[in-house]
Amino acid sequence: MVQLVEERSIQFQVDGGFYRAHSRIVRDLGVLAAAVYRQNQGQLRVLDGLSATGVRSLRYYQEAQADWVWANEGNPDLLETLTTNLRRIPAAQRCISVLSLRQLCLERSLMGDRYDLVDFDAFGSGSAFVQDALTVTTLDGLMYLTSTDGRTYSGREPQRALRQGAYGRSHPAVQEQGLRLLLGSLAQQAAQRNFGIEPIFSLFWGDTCRIMARLTRKPILTETNYGFLGYCHHCGTYGLPTWRKLSQATCAHDDLPLTLSGPMWLGKLHHPDYLRQMLAIAQRWHWQDVVKVLETMALENDLPPYFFPLKEIGARAKIDLPKLDSLLNSLQAQGFQASRTHINPQALKTDAPMEKIKAIATQLGAS
Repeated sequence: MVQLVEERSIQFQVDGGFYRAHSRIVRDLGVLAAAVYRQNQGQLRVLDGLSATGVRSLRYYQEAQADWVWANEGNPDLLETLTTNLRRIPAAQRCISVLSLRQLCLERSLMGDRYDLVDFDAFGSGSAFVQDALTVTTLDGLMYLTSTDGRTYSGREPQRALRQGAYGRSHPAVQEQGLRLLLGSLAQQAAQRNFGIEPIFSLFWGDTCRIMARLTRKPILTETNYGFLGYCHHCGTYGLPTWRKLSQATCAHDDLPLTLSGPMWLGKLHHPDYLRQMLAIAQRWHWQDVVKVLETMALENDLPPYFFPLKEIGARAKIDLPKLDSLLNSLQAQGFQASRTHINPQALKTDAPMEKIKAIATQLGAS
């Protein structure tokens, strides 16, 4: 007897296909963004480029009320499983194929076929599929892209990062760097086509970066939202040097040269209004774990493009690991912005410099 797996409102077979239950929240957020789009635009056509078992396609149809779903899987051995799982979608509202992602996008592009939501959940660097996503997404449509290439975005293989258009270096906030490098690649390549992008949400979950962005009619790339992140390994201070003064990029605290990563997206990771609409639906559907993630995303959104792990603060201040809530409250009481971050539950985002964070953490530890 074939065993069925349940996820939210659907049941499906795995039968040898890749499926990670822990990543459900990644799919939850995709469904919520799709539901908001359907609610606002009155239609939803989805291209699921790497379907595997078809769980995402099923959920876009069942929960986000997609009008049409194209489910493609590059592994022909999974065709039977995928076809079986998608039988509950009426034949007039679905298409199933087994093509390479590049071939699929080329064929759809040549046919002039565009989609409201393009979901490419691929292994490796998400930037490899940015151009493909841009060719099959309708204007004002959504692109949901993935990067699992931790060695590149964390600075362990900066030369490989260069092939993707940026140079990533190591520092304590490399997980956020992964999101920003992928967003930067998307924004830059969209600008080449005279389009822009607008981040809807950016999620780091487990070891995976996922970004949802809207394709807009005008390029939005500027020297302010696309540039370099600097880090001082001596004192732990971050900096945001301008393009015109990269040769003068030094630490504001000790005047030592900053280690630079980039270029990358330096603007907001999330769209405030879209988050509010997603949050409203998540509350209505009683998805409480997703509600907490969305609330944290809203809090972190206006803060600088990096974070401070508690472990890093404790090590630099030579104290035991500080308590996160106490540190946040003290920073806010002294007039700084500070919040948790969904990226790391044992870290904080703040506009306070590292020296101030260390001083407050030390004072809290002594009291």
